[in-house]
Amino acid sequence: MKKLSMLVMAITVITFAACGQKIDAAKVPAPVKASFAKQYPGVTAKWEKETGRYEAGFQQNGNTMSALYEANGTMSESEMDIKVSDLPVSVLAYVKEHYKGKSIKEGAKITKADGTVNYEAEVDGKDVIFNAKGKFLKEVKG
Repeated sequence: MKKLSMLVMAITVITFAACGQKIDAAKVPAPVKASFAKQYPGVTAKWEKETGRYEAGFQQNGNTMSALYEANGTMSESEMDIKVSDLPVSVLAYVKEHYKGKSIKEGAKITKADGTVNYEAEVDGKDVIFNAKGKFLKEVKG
């Protein structure tokens, strides 16, 4: 029984470590806050720390968005939620063929710091990532 409770505790710790941890804006490094304020003037964010990086979650022009920053203030990517119907047709076709009977729960457009665009489809608890043309790249556990 003791081994089981230790296992449950270990899984809980790993789960929370893998997910972003909400943090107070006061704990976000000044370069990160300055970079965010410059890129998204007048926008208020809710912050999370995720694997050493800082994620700002916010609303802009009616869109749910997030931006991911390194501690030095460099933005590595931004993400905007989009309607599933706005995903490229090839993404929808890929999911229909490779995830039979499953539906896309959410869609997102990811823009990397270098301008590269990817699309994300959340299917069956996994994030399925595609390039700008809708070509499958990888699957990540959500």
